[in-house]
Amino acid sequence: MADLASRLFDFTGKTVLVTGGSRGLGYQMVKAFAEQGADTIIVSRKLDACEEVAEEVRSLGRKALALSAHCGKWEEIDPMIDKAYDAFGKIDILINNAGMSPRVPSHEVEESLFDSVLNLNFKGPFRIGAKIGKRMADGDGGSIINISSTGALMPLPQVVPYSGAKAALNAMTVSFAREYGPKVRVNTISAGPFLTDISKAWPEEMRQSADNALGRPGKPEEIVTAALCLASDASSFTTGTILRVDGGS
Repeated sequence: MADLASRLFDFTGKTVLVTGGSRGLGYQMVKAFAEQGADTIIVSRKLDACEEVAEEVRSLGRKALALSAHCGKWEEIDPMIDKAYDAFGKIDILINNAGMSPRVPSHEVEESLFDSVLNLNFKGPFRIGAKIGKRMADGDGGSIINISSTGALMPLPQVVPYSGAKAALNAMTVSFAREYGPKVRVNTISAGPFLTDISKAWPEEMRQSADNALGRPGKPEEIVTAALCLASDASSFTTGTILRVDGGS
């Protein structure tokens, strides 16, 4: 069994691209894939932060590329993808993780904020997934993992644009699984509350407890096993699905 587990979760020779990969859940996934043998492409708006993570990956003996791009703007997405393929020649695993979730009363949401939330949480992942998904389908295949939210399944007040964008991301997962299959598998991780950087602004009570079956928020590293499993051959018959990692919300 140990040999089987080692084989299933060995990503040696694979290349993974993670948007929002310089911190939070994205950073944890970058680190986990690198520890399992993958070369990594770390994307976010802040190049210096991406480069710090890339250096950490290189210290593990893996190749790493830091790229700066706003993942809600198509004019920055397309050159980013070209640079990634120029550097590695392929992307085996794409993790659409970049996002934002400002909490604002709906009647106070301005159009610019509405557009920004939808751009980063849906419009950008659509473009990235479509462009890379097509290349995967035309090549040796691959795995796409979209990071969504329980807010798409159980919408909360004051985050309507975010919940709507993540619901669209869930629908996109099913559509892409059909469009780019059978060579490309596309799945969603529906994440609950996690103690990432954003949680620093939460009241202490929210940091200690949560309204879920486990009674607490997740630790960032607790996203890792779901991502590794969905990207690996352990999930070879799993596509178009939503995997809830939310403590039993």
